Amino acid sequence: MFFQITSFLLDVAAGLLGGACLLRLYMQMQRVPFGNPVGRFVFALTDWIVLPLRKVLPGYRRWDFASVLAAYLIELAQFGILWLLFGRGNAGLVPLLALFGLVRLVVSGAIGLVIVYAILSWVRADSPITDVIDRLAAPLLRPFRRVIPLVGGFDLSPLAALVLLQVAAIIVASLQDAIIR
Repeated sequence: MFFQITSFLLDVAAGLLGGACLLRLYMQMQRVPFGNPVGRFVFALTDWIVLPLRKVLPGYRRWDFASVLAAYLIELAQFGILWLLFGRGNAGLVPLLALFGLVRLVVSGAIGLVIVYAILSWVRADSPITDVIDRLAAPLLRPFRRVIPLVGGFDLSPLAALVLLQVAAIIVASLQDAIIR
């Protein structure tokens, strides 16, 4: 029980911080301005780790490698703490588990983004956050919109994206289990 509680709490903290680092990267790649509430929140959560890393690992074009490294280091800390506390498994697998954790974070972040986009598209809220979510979700949904026509005026591309992202999550979990065992 203590392992499950600790694992859950570390997963929440690593998900929030690592997800913010990855969102920072994605917002920079999509050239979304950071003057909005989402951008300010992301900066507030990630500046402490990304800015020092950026001195060592500069970005290239729109790729902010410091944000990716920060997210990986957060995942590595999560699995390292779990291993130190509970000593389950081989310590050499901790970096690999952190890599899988990073991939799972990307997939779950994309799932969350598509769900928030779908909900906001139903209510059409007039908010600066809506514009940010639209700009971030558009590249994920664009390939589906090319193939799936509107059905009765409804856009089914978020549903198709969610199905594909869930399949990706299943594949990542299966690969992780196969490699670790």
